[in-house]
Amino acid sequence: MKKAAFHNLGCKVNAYETEAMQELLEKAGYAIVPFKEGADVYVINTCTVTNIADRKSRQMLRRARKMNPNAVVVAAGCYVQAQEGKDVDPCIDIIIGNNHKKDLVRILEEYEREHSTEHEKECLIEMEDIGYTREYESLRLTKTGEHTRAYIKVQDGCNQFCTYCIIPYARGRVRSRTLGDVTAEVKTLAENGYREVVLTGIHLSSYGIDFDGERHLIDLIRAVHEIEGIMRIRLGSLEPGIVTEKFAEELSAMPKFCPHFHLSLQSGCDATLKRMNRRYTSGEYYEKCVLLRKYFDNPALTTDVIVGFPGETDEEFQESLAFVDKVDFYETHIFKYSQRAGTKAAVMPDQVDERVKAERSTVMIGLNERKQKAYETSFIGKEVEVLIEEEDVIGGKPVQTGHTKEYIKIALENKENLKNCIVNFQIENDSQIIH
Repeated sequence: MKKAAFHNLGCKVNAYETEAMQELLEKAGYAIVPFKEGADVYVINTCTVTNIADRKSRQMLRRARKMNPNAVVVAAGCYVQAQEGKDVDPCIDIIIGNNHKKDLVRILEEYEREHSTEHEKECLIEMEDIGYTREYESLRLTKTGEHTRAYIKVQDGCNQFCTYCIIPYARGRVRSRTLGDVTAEVKTLAENGYREVVLTGIHLSSYGIDFDGERHLIDLIRAVHEIEGIMRIRLGSLEPGIVTEKFAEELSAMPKFCPHFHLSLQSGCDATLKRMNRRYTSGEYYEKCVLLRKYFDNPALTTDVIVGFPGETDEEFQESLAFVDKVDFYETHIFKYSQRAGTKAAVMPDQVDERVKAERSTVMIGLNERKQKAYETSFIGKEVEVLIEEEDVIGGKPVQTGHTKEYIKIALENKENLKNCIVNFQIENDSQIIH
């Protein structure tokens, strides 16, 4: 039996695709083994969101080659797609672009046929011009690495073209998965014991815009909500534009929906947002947060912020910082701007010094830590609903851990095994909240 090892880099969409490719090989008779020495096939699902991601992708490919010089090394996904198959590293045997991961078994069989003799190996490239494809790649899961929560990819591609982002060039235009295909997968996962699903995509808010008719993300959420066995529905990152009065009101009427909203921000300064091509103002963004708090009691609002974007002055940074303070996020994920070759921002004037980026990041991280603590403390004395996920030992005591609907991680002492159960739990002190 041939042995295959996988390594994933990047986002939750990549993670979903990696697990789906693993299932394909398992069904084809491969044994899935750890990413160590001894595998016959190494599949690296690459990332290209930053130059650092590119470097990590190359490092993992070369590590695979060193672990077994005779193995077949497969480079899949965004890094090789953005490279368009050019400057192929000699450590790679097979390149699989986005929209061809579903063909992994066939491609491996084809490679084996073509290289059954001792002649010099040539890299097999399976790739298309991703900017022109309109086909959603059909991949499915029946199980995931997590045992209680399943991430479901429902959409691919992005039409936004933010000036700092390479992803539209690596993932192509928006392509949505049919509602029936999504619900069929969710039903299978529910039958296999999963209680929570997270709907995710490259640009989730665009779900359905490529369909004829009016079917959009809210319709998909509603359909998943009806599936027996699923107790919770969570969403991946959203754009603020999707949050309307009707959207917030409909979600608030769904008992299974988790009030945890990751609303992409990137900057709280309007001038910076314009240079980023983010298509909203800070004022418009704030209105969306107010709407969500109107329909949900103390929802968890989380976001991403880039510091040190080209042209960001001290005054613009302070404006962004003040806005993040005003919104009162539960969590802010802070990124120092990194030049990404091939994007408009990479060649913009007034690139910010790395030292300045680091200083601004430190300030923003400090604000995030204070806000996170305040939000979590607001739940002390309240009863929350927790989905128990695993057993752990904290401070020498055996505990069971899980997340609230707001995605606060909780530890509770209980001798009964409650894994994959939803329990009501009163938070008595902050030691029960895990960071």
